[in-house]
Amino acid sequence: MAVTEVPSKPNLVFVLPDRLRQDTSGAYGNDWIQSPHMDRLASESFVFEHCYVTQPVCAPARASIITGLYPPTAGMPRNRLVMPPEVESIAQMVSDDYTTGYIGKWHLGDEIIKQRGFDEWVSANDYWWPEYTNEDDQKKFSSYHESLVAEGYEPEQDHPGGKTFSMSQRSELPPEKQMASFLGDSAAEFISSNKDNPFVLYVSTIEPHPPFAGPFDNMYDSATLPVDETFMQSPVESTLFNRTRAELFGDCVRDGISTATEAGMRQLRANYFGNVKLVDDMLGTILDAIDDSGVAGETIVVFTSEHGDMIGTHGMIEMRTPYEEAAQVPLFIRVPWLIDSETRVSGNFSQIDFVPTLLELFGQSIPGYLQGESRVRVLEGRDDLSGNDVVVQHNGVGDRDLADECDSWAMSDEKVRDLNFLNTMPWRSVITADRWKLNLCAVDQGELYDLNTDPGEIHNLFDKPEHRDRVRRMAARLHLWQVENGDTATLPAIL
Repeated sequence: MAVTEVPSKPNLVFVLPDRLRQDTSGAYGNDWIQSPHMDRLASESFVFEHCYVTQPVCAPARASIITGLYPPTAGMPRNRLVMPPEVESIAQMVSDDYTTGYIGKWHLGDEIIKQRGFDEWVSANDYWWPEYTNEDDQKKFSSYHESLVAEGYEPEQDHPGGKTFSMSQRSELPPEKQMASFLGDSAAEFISSNKDNPFVLYVSTIEPHPPFAGPFDNMYDSATLPVDETFMQSPVESTLFNRTRAELFGDCVRDGISTATEAGMRQLRANYFGNVKLVDDMLGTILDAIDDSGVAGETIVVFTSEHGDMIGTHGMIEMRTPYEEAAQVPLFIRVPWLIDSETRVSGNFSQIDFVPTLLELFGQSIPGYLQGESRVRVLEGRDDLSGNDVVVQHNGVGDRDLADECDSWAMSDEKVRDLNFLNTMPWRSVITADRWKLNLCAVDQGELYDLNTDPGEIHNLFDKPEHRDRVRRMAARLHLWQVENGDTATLPAIL
């Protein structure tokens, strides 16, 4: 796809699955997974080697992706909140000649209601109705729900409007009726309908989010599935928060499968990677629609995730940790008039930079209040990310009971309460340009990892005397970031 002419009004298709780890495609070194469509996109894209989320939690991360603001600034420090009405999405920042569409998981409040400057809205989730600001809307259903009912499927889970489809019920549907398939088809229809005018389209599916079950559970052999060196290994040098999380998730039942045995945890992981196929197939549908509509040469395609999933790494499930498997995600950006083959981008990239980067690619003005910066010069080869530090945060006050991730668990109620207390504590992490990571929390053990020699984050160097000055320098960078971004989280003094 060799294109040299820069379009005056380029299109955007932004594809955003949930909980997709970086190691879920061949582009990031996975030599056994079946990811043909991700690999196809990567072969024509900028492939970022280190893309970090602003917070490894759903709503906060996607708030940054859609607004260009850090989670607290966007009013979304945790899940189950409604983004304040004055906070604008990228759809409100582009000129009126763009048709804008949002398809799929929103998770920023009023899930099924068209909002924030998007002209077209296809909803997919019916689980967050308690956060709807209009009580009458709580009885309404998503577009995905309505499509399943129209095809004769009967929902089973209680809902203010009657019954809806539970996550486990959805996971038992055939591949063509999964959420990702519905959203891929909806995106293809949007692209075809808007091919003659500039458009901005966001497509967000919940897969491979739990349940760790789906139509491709037997796609990979769990017994021989490759695992990382810290698979089911308790993080003995980590924080009390992470060690307690590993204890909870190391002996629980998730989706009817026990994590207390290696066979069980391997099965969960195999099922997770099976669900990645749903994401890959959705991406293939979208890429084909772009080609078939004749707009490939004028369409930017972005593929990333709001965060990853531990799925057995360090003995944990889910995210809410600065470990690489949760905080680092894939990122492909295809800009046909800049490159036509895979181009690796080294250095650290933060998702806080998405909105200003895309606005500049559109030729739009960039609001001065955004907390990220445009990386177009990097895409154009006039700059690089060699000096870029990134910050990852966690803001847990008001977060859910972490044991809810499990069907049942062996940990005592007292320890679960302690774990949830620890989850309320904020932490901040800085990953420096030279690939060191510092994690700080006011009430927990500090962590320092050399990602160059210890990519598995096994050996915590925080208390080593020979690294004390490094900790001081990195802590100073975190404190400066806090001042520059109005961050008020309490962090420990480093002496």
